[in-house]
Amino acid sequence: MTRRPQVGVGAVVLRADRVLLVLRGRPPNAGQWAIPGGRQRLGETLQQAAEREIGEEAGIVIRAREPIYTFEHIERDETDEVRYHYVVVDLAADYISGEPRAGDDAREARWVAWDEMASLPLNAATRAALAQLFPHHAFTLTGAMP
Repeated sequence: MTRRPQVGVGAVVLRADRVLLVLRGRPPNAGQWAIPGGRQRLGETLQQAAEREIGEEAGIVIRAREPIYTFEHIERDETDEVRYHYVVVDLAADYISGEPRAGDDAREARWVAWDEMASLPLNAATRAALAQLFPHHAFTLTGAMP
């Protein structure tokens, strides 16, 4: 267990009016659909980290651009000890090539249509990010919270 916050990166990738999402296979947020991403490595820019992570986790080649959403995830165990503490920066990204395939810690990766999202166990941070970034689609994001 690390004793300081970790920097996480994600990439919001659209293709044909669908969003690239992954089904998390490991904690935190196992069993929930989320914007793909992972931890930034020492010496990587946010863009380099996002491009590497999306390739590893979802099998897609992207070009990462500017940060568009930031949030913090702190999870504690039953004794109130910090289990995870991430500061996550989601970047806008352009799809370059590839077809989604689960890799790294994802159980599934795919393009998800807006009207499917209300029926998925969508991660709360992903739901909040997509609702803020795409307010014209917010009504599709009102399904039951996990």
